[in-house]
Amino acid sequence: MSAEIAASGAPGAIPRRQARTPRPRRLPSGWALVRELAFYLACLVVLFVSLFPFYWILRTSLQSDQTVSAGVSATGIGIGHATTSAYSNDFSQQHFLTPLANSAIVALATTAVTIVVATMAGYALARLPIRGKGPILAFVLIAGFFPVLAMVGPLFLLFKDLGVLDSIWPLIVVYLVYTLPIATWLLRNFFAQIPKDLEEAAMVDGATRLQALRRVVVPVAVPGVFTAAILAFILAWNDFAFAVSFLQTPSHFTAPVAIVNFGQSQFQVFYNRIDAAVVIISIPIALLVLFAQRRIVAGLTAGAIR
Repeated sequence: MSAEIAASGAPGAIPRRQARTPRPRRLPSGWALVRELAFYLACLVVLFVSLFPFYWILRTSLQSDQTVSAGVSATGIGIGHATTSAYSNDFSQQHFLTPLANSAIVALATTAVTIVVATMAGYALARLPIRGKGPILAFVLIAGFFPVLAMVGPLFLLFKDLGVLDSIWPLIVVYLVYTLPIATWLLRNFFAQIPKDLEEAAMVDGATRLQALRRVVVPVAVPGVFTAAILAFILAWNDFAFAVSFLQTPSHFTAPVAIVNFGQSQFQVFYNRIDAAVVIISIPIALLVLFAQRRIVAGLTAGAIR
């Protein structure tokens, strides 16, 4: 009876003590400091291991032919006497501007085609009542992971029969193998997070579905579209397998293929010229990611939090 009175909170009842939840044990201040220092030390080690190859490429690209011939023992891991002779050699003697222009044309055209096709395909898979939508998405995913080298042989024979071998224009179609699956998946997931009321309101006002997509949905989905465009550009810009298989004339080479012939001599390979070209083709990608990192993160994390 007393237990019931105490539980009911009647006047004069002795209040029951509530059980205290045990507090987590805190580490001594010395151990907390050691753990924090160990965490930052591990981060520094990972950062050093990740950035050291880039430093080595930049270091080698700033060395002269004589320094490269002397070997690593001449300067250690330092740069030594920095010079831009390798960069000027790439443009003056190797004519690196032409491969850069070829890569830019192919990458920009591939990105434009990818965004147009992937936007319509992703929107259709996210909004329209398509039969077999699951198998279609599975096929797109499988196509994205299909081995690239397995397609080189059939495509080589096809382009040879069509008479379009040794040209940069077929590469625009071929690179869609890289770019379309990932862009379609990304945009489909992004469109699925956009409320349907937006385009429905536009269609009530008289807009067609394509007009609603172009004027209402795409402006809202700019982070996802921008992310898909950047990924498509990077994949097309860095391709080597298809380009080296289909291109034969040096004036038609893209930048990754042209680098293979840089720095070759009868008795030695001048890696400073090769690394200078690597730095040159890495600059557009680095600048693109640097200035668009917020949009990339927004596009990749779309739909992660509801």
